Amino acid sequence: MVDFTLWDIFRNLLLAMRWTVALSVVAFVGGGLVGVALLVLRMSRFRGAQTFVAGYIQLFQGTPLLMQLFLAYFGLALFGVELSPWVAASLALTLYTSAFLVEIWRGCVNSIPKGQWEAAQSLALNFREQMQYVILPQAVKIAIPPTVGFLVQVVKGTALASLIGFIELTKAGSMITNATFKPFLVYSCVALLYFVLCYPISLYARALEGKLHARN
Repeated sequence: MVDFTLWDIFRNLLLAMRWTVALSVVAFVGGGLVGVALLVLRMSRFRGAQTFVAGYIQLFQGTPLLMQLFLAYFGLALFGVELSPWVAASLALTLYTSAFLVEIWRGCVNSIPKGQWEAAQSLALNFREQMQYVILPQAVKIAIPPTVGFLVQVVKGTALASLIGFIELTKAGSMITNATFKPFLVYSCVALLYFVLCYPISLYARALEGKLHARN
């Protein structure tokens, strides 16, 4: 058994937490970009595009994230596409995140009163101009709190990446536990670090929601 001090444990977990943050940022930004593209398709008048996006959402929301990680890492390898744990985790979490963000944002767009759409149409704006100048500026204000709140779920979801060998906070905790045989101490530190990451995000989302309601 390696004699690790509390500082040794905490320092190594902090180093691993960098990868949790990095993976969360990649998944959230990537998922946001894909989500915007899917939202445009979902709001378009092309029936085929709407069916595709609806199927995409059902696929990624209706299957466990763990299975998606396994398919990205092990499944693609069966077809000769070998991905590193980092790339596989980024890909799976990006697709997973986009499926939820597009539904959050679609709900926000649909919450805009019908009169706003009619007013935009009365100005002879096409669909792109309606979205760009009238609908999206209002929907963005509504979407910010739930979008920031969903980031907490993304951060916690990165823990599953440890099961495909990606060394982030949870995986580092498991490795340190195997070396020190102090699971209670190690995982207490892991939980504390996740709390440090997630709680400020939750507070920020709550504050944004309060400001939005106050303005309304």
